[in-house]
Amino acid sequence: QVQLVESGGGLVQAGGSLRLSCAASGSIRSINSMGWHRQAPGKQRELVARISTSESTNYADSVKGRFTIARDNAKNTVYLQMNSLKPEDTGVYYCTANRYGMDCWGKGTLAIVSS
Repeated sequence: QVQLVESGGGLVQAGGSLRLSCAASGSIRSINSMGWHRQAPGKQRELVARISTSESTNYADSVKGRFTIARDNAKNTVYLQMNSLKPEDTGVYYCTANRYGMDCWGKGTLAIVSS
């Protein structure tokens, strides 16, 4: 199994920045890609960004140019740098680790962007 612990959420004004971190432990050798999903109030969870073991990345259209995902394999950590935040970025952000085609989920960290 893989355990994922997120940190770095908080309250920020529109236009500001937050950096989320996710530390992975357990069966980390089995991890393929890692990513971030979010769930806004009253909405379904959506993929925000994903990064593969070869560090190729993909982003939701709504965050392209503003968010950057990165991973530090030595620290078993993945980051999400969020810049130029908008109120619609508000939500619970979940770290995910893909193993054998299935995503493992962290408990999430809340980011609130005020207007």
